[in-house]
Amino acid sequence: MGRSFAPARERRLTGAGRPGAAAERAQPLGRDTFARFVPLTTRWSDNDPYGHLNNVVYYTFFDAAVNAILIEAGLLDPAASPVIGLVAESNCRFFSSLAFPDPVEVGVAVEHLGRSSVRYLLAAFKAGAPRASAQGRYTHVYVDRVTGTPTPIPHAHRRLMESLASR
Repeated sequence: MGRSFAPARERRLTGAGRPGAAAERAQPLGRDTFARFVPLTTRWSDNDPYGHLNNVVYYTFFDAAVNAILIEAGLLDPAASPVIGLVAESNCRFFSSLAFPDPVEVGVAVEHLGRSSVRYLLAAFKAGAPRASAQGRYTHVYVDRVTGTPTPIPHAHRRLMESLASR
C-alpha cells in the first residue's frame, strides 16, 4: 500500500508573506538624500538585448562617480596615488529602467566613515527625475598601492568624505 505525501513546503528566502514584510521593501530614494550629483552619459553599448541598461552598467556608474569626485578634488591619480581605495563590497537595487540615450545623474553620499574604509550610498537618476532608478552601496577599503595592506584614509580624503555625509 503506497503512502501519499503532501508536497514539501517551499522555504521562503525573503520576508515575503510575513506581517510587515511590505514595509521592509526598499523604496527609491529621493534627491534630498545625496550630498552631490555627478552627471554621466549612457552609451549605445550600455543597452542589453532587452532594451535597457545592463545591470553591470550601474556598478560602472557608481565607480565612475566616486572616482570623478576624488579626481576633481585632486585626491586621486589612478596611475600614481600611493594610497588607493579598492572596492571591497557593492550592491544595487533596481526600481525602473534607464536606457541609451538617457542622461544619468549619480547621487553620492557617505554613509559610514571608518579608519581605513568608507561606505558610499549611491543612486542612479534619470536626469532631473525626483526618485532613483537604481540605488546601492559601495565600500572602498584604502590600501597602500605597493603592499596592498589596509592603511588609514588620508586626512584630505577624510575631509572630502565628511562633506559628503548622508543627509
